[in-house]
Amino acid sequence: MVLTLRYAALSDVGRVRKDNQDSGLASDYLLVVADGVGGAVRGDLASSTAVQALRRIARPAGEDLLEAMAGGFHRAHDKIAELVEGDPELEGTSTTITAALFDGERVVIGHLGDSRAYLFRDGEVSQLTTDHTFVQSLIDEGRITEDEARTHPHRNLILRAVDAVHETDPDLFYVEVTAGDRLMLCSDGCSGVLDRARLADILGTGTPDFAAVELVRASLEAGSSDNVTAVVADVVETDAPHDAGPAPDTSAAASTGAMLVGAAADLPRTKAPRGLFRGHRAGDTGELEPVPGSEAATGRGLPFLGRRAEPAEDLDPEELRYAPRPPRRWAWLGRLALLALLVALVAGGLKIGYDWTQRQYFVAADGDDVAIFRGVSADVPGVELASVHEATDVRVDRLPEYRARQVRAGIDASDLDDARAIVTRLEQLVIECEPEPTDAPTDGPSPDPTARPGEGPTTGPTARPGRRTPGTTSPSAPTTTSSPSPTADALDDPCGEEAP
Repeated sequence: MVLTLRYAALSDVGRVRKDNQDSGLASDYLLVVADGVGGAVRGDLASSTAVQALRRIARPAGEDLLEAMAGGFHRAHDKIAELVEGDPELEGTSTTITAALFDGERVVIGHLGDSRAYLFRDGEVSQLTTDHTFVQSLIDEGRITEDEARTHPHRNLILRAVDAVHETDPDLFYVEVTAGDRLMLCSDGCSGVLDRARLADILGTGTPDFAAVELVRASLEAGSSDNVTAVVADVVETDAPHDAGPAPDTSAAASTGAMLVGAAADLPRTKAPRGLFRGHRAGDTGELEPVPGSEAATGRGLPFLGRRAEPAEDLDPEELRYAPRPPRRWAWLGRLALLALLVALVAGGLKIGYDWTQRQYFVAADGDDVAIFRGVSADVPGVELASVHEATDVRVDRLPEYRARQVRAGIDASDLDDARAIVTRLEQLVIECEPEPTDAPTDGPSPDPTARPGEGPTTGPTARPGRRTPGTTSPSAPTTTSSPSPTADALDDPCGEEAP
């Protein structure tokens, strides 16, 4: 009895991405999942090129499996470098690779990036590979748990991949397998949304074909926004010699042979592939255009640390795939909290502003009278910012004209005491500037019998009609015989008509 593989592979563009940049391969001896990075610089070319380069080792290997796998990774690096050299616009493209090479007894795993390999045995799932990501380094240091890593804002920041610049240094190791084992390779569009319990539930039932379809379907139902690729292979016993190939079965592989899926199967192409599950009961998963402002439209970051971001509208959604993004879970709650905070800030600002206005005072006209107002003299629709604080008996029409205009416009005060002092001054102006009654006229002055001919009656100077001149006591008070200065009564005249 010898061991062989029965396998199936499936890739779907998903519900958000416009292009499928995943590639997958399942064959008698080789399983591969590659997740391209690059977006506008064609991550689909990188992943499909890597799969085609590794396909050269998909045969019964007489050489050491580790050396064969390492050679496949180096060949993928060289092929991608040739692509970039021929077309400089492809600079920056890269791909993850997770591969399993089988020789009939054991499997060698090669791994770079965040695609994963799992082993399902005796009802339990174990993860064979370790992600080359930032959050995995935090897990290794004990700073976060695996569950916390699923919602970490930097969970998609990749640290290592196969590109045209850096020499490959993949993780390489053997895995002993037995009949009844099931191997599963997938892109992070699957492993990023399905936990181990769900993976075990799916891998524990049905054929490889059923498991591959269910893995993709369950990933999309769980909310995956990425391309989803799954390769499933059962290790089975057969009487046929290993060199004779797999035993007859009814799986998809029985009629198709080696299975290429995703970008490796679609290239060259001129348009995005249609989603496998279009019209499925779980929802439409075709190649929808990203919603403006959504995660797909703005991208998920930069493929390399330190690279400067470009405006989102100039980039393909996949180009920014591996940089930090915030968790989508409970996003509505965060928006609601932000809205409540903004409302509270605005309300608090309005309350502080209103309280400030109620500590201000000014003197203005309240109908025909002068009054002290509290607040500010401003018109805001629906809001009273000033009210009468103290009424007075001073009438506006008894003030000098320019003072009356000042009162009607409003006279600002520094505080309530200052406002009262202004009112006191206005009351004094009313007294000082109010016209006084004059004496009744007589038939004429009595002649002075001692006066010289031609001289009129002697009288003292009198105030100007209509008001008292400051410094006088009555209109008939005697004065000195010197003539008054022509500018004396024009200085600091509180009853004058100068502009305010």
